[in-house]
This record gives sequence, C-alpha cells and structure tokens, in this order.
Amino acid sequence: MAMLVATVAFSIDAMLPALPAIGTEFSPEDPNRAQLVIGAFILGLGAGTFLVGPLSDRFGRKPVILVGSAIYAGGALAALHAPALETLIAARVVQGLGASAARIVAVAIIRDLFSGREMARLMSFVMLVFTLVPAASPMAGSAIIALSDWQGIFWSFILFAALSAGWMALRLPEPLPPERRVPITTVKLLRGLRDVFSIRMVRLSTAVQTLVFAMLFASISSIQQVMDITFGRGAQFPYWFALIALAAATSSLLNAALVMRLGMRKLIHFALLVEAGLTALACGLFMSDLTEGAAFGVFFLWQMSVFFQVGLTLGNLNALALEPLGHVAGLASSLITGLATVGSVLLAVPIGLAFNGTPIPLMTGVLALACVALWLMRAIRAEERISG
Repeated sequence: MAMLVATVAFSIDAMLPALPAIGTEFSPEDPNRAQLVIGAFILGLGAGTFLVGPLSDRFGRKPVILVGSAIYAGGALAALHAPALETLIAARVVQGLGASAARIVAVAIIRDLFSGREMARLMSFVMLVFTLVPAASPMAGSAIIALSDWQGIFWSFILFAALSAGWMALRLPEPLPPERRVPITTVKLLRGLRDVFSIRMVRLSTAVQTLVFAMLFASISSIQQVMDITFGRGAQFPYWFALIALAAATSSLLNAALVMRLGMRKLIHFALLVEAGLTALACGLFMSDLTEGAAFGVFFLWQMSVFFQVGLTLGNLNALALEPLGHVAGLASSLITGLATVGSVLLAVPIGLAFNGTPIPLMTGVLALACVALWLMRAIRAEERISG
C-alpha cells in the first residue's frame, strides 16, 4: 500500500529537476509556466479521486488499481512524445487520473481492515514511504536527465507503476468480497454524499486537508526555482531536497509513536500551531538584512518544517474524516481526498506562479494557509467537546 501511494510522490518529485529544461524548451518567454506540469498532475489526481472510490466499491479494490495503473502508463507514453507544453500538461492530467486509483484505493483497503487510531498508525507508515520517496526522486530524475533527457523520466514512471501494481496483484488478496460490494446507483451515490457532507467533523477535516495539501504543493512547485534562481544552488537541488525529505520522514515515525497516546486532534493542532509560528518567524528573518548564506539557511530549515508537519497532519486528518464513514469508505475516501486535492491546486498554483525571484510569496502564502487551518482545527476541537 505504501508503494502504491508513493506513485504520487515519485511522479511529482522526479519531475522537479526537469522543470528548467521543460521551461526552456516549451516556454522560454515565461519559465514559471513549467510549474504547471506539477499542477496538472495534481489536478488530474484530484479529479480521478471522485471516480475511483465508488468504482472500487462496486468492482473491488484490485481491478480498479490495475486499470488505473494502465491509464497512468498511457499518460506517461503520451508525455514522451508531447510536441508542446499544452500537450505535455494534458498528458500529465491523464497520468494524475491513473495515479488516483493507487492513491485512493490503497487508503480504502487499509480502511477495509482497520479503523480509528490503528488506521492512523498504519497511515503513518504509509506517509513515511510517501516522504522517503521524494528523498530519492529528484536525484533519480537528475540521473535520468544526465543519461538521456527529461523525457526519459516518463519511462521510469512506467517501470515504477508496473512493479508496484504487479506486486499488489501477486501479494494482496482482494479485501472487498463480492457480498460487501455496493452497486453504483444514483440513490446510493446521493445517500453516500449525504452521509459524507452531513457530518460537520468530516467537512471541517476535509477543509483542513485542503489547506495542508496546498502548503505542501505550493512548496513543491516553487522549491526548485527558489534553490536555483534565488540562491544559485540548482545543481545541488536534489541533495538539499533529499535532506529535507529524510528529515521530514521522521515526523511519520513520531506520529506513529504518539497518535495512540495523544490522539489525532491534539497532534494536528500542535503541528499547525508550530508551523504558523515558524513561518511567521522565517518571513520576518528573510525580510531583514541577512547574508546570502544565512538567508539560505532560514529558507532550508523553514522548508524542512513545512514537510515535517505533513507527517503529523495528513494521515491523521484522513483517519479523522473517515472514522465515522466505514460503511462508505471508498466513496468517502474519493470525495474527501478529491475535494482536498482539487481545492489545494486552486490555492497552490497562484502561490507558485507569484514567484518573483524571492521566497517571500511562498512564505506569505503558506503562512496564510497555516493560520486558516489552525482556526479550523479550533472548530474541530470545539465540535469534539460538544459531541463528547
């Protein structure tokens, strides 16, 4: 399950070293547009999540993942031969649609077998792989570019999908037996929608997920440009990014150790509170008269904090939202993650495109997102006290 979910991280982060070459080849007059290759994948990922959950509830988990992997590979093949940026963006949307099956149905499989804090603990290990894969992905992308060109990265996507989907097909028994499958009917879909959106806790958790995803995706979209253009460290970017990802991966282990004792809500609230404070501090320091080395140090440590808090929030938020929805886990997972992902793209893309040669637009955008998420978490904790 962790490797399936990691398809998303690999598909995003291996592309980061290719953005300068893509911008030079397809959009030399506006290199910032190369970021849309990342946003397009995430948009397709979000759109696909609305479909794959109900389909997996109807036809079983494994068939949907295997079909999704085939669509993902087809998008990669189309990207290999893209003649223009618009074609490449469209191919990336298709890739995202296919990757949504691995991402969403893997979570539904875990929910089929576990719930509550035990599910949150297992999701922590999934998030651990999700954060470890980015440590190697940019280096892998750079190596592929050095050996061939940026198009070669898409061959690695096809190979990764074949290995992860093939391993699942061989090793995992179908977790959703025929007697538990739900036919796709309008009445049942509407009933599932009502079950999801009638629960205030689910709505609030989904909104916070949207904001946390937006912080992550805005950072991923901008970090290569900041490292290269602002600090002149583009050649070393894969290594700096690997350090960030490896340090951030420890947050998932920390979450797995603490969530059973402290609970999901307290950990999420604490992580967001710390992130808002650190981001405000980083903004203040960066606007002061820092040397170039000190400014890079501030940016690097701040980016590490953004990635670190993801391990303490996203897995817990997903478990929190699905906790009362075990009877419609596939549909609920699709709706919740689809809304959070599409919404996060709408928030993250403008932040990324606002890049002006400094990290200030990114920092101020993340600060605003963290503050709103923190405010919503206060509402979640108040809701818990009322219901309890």
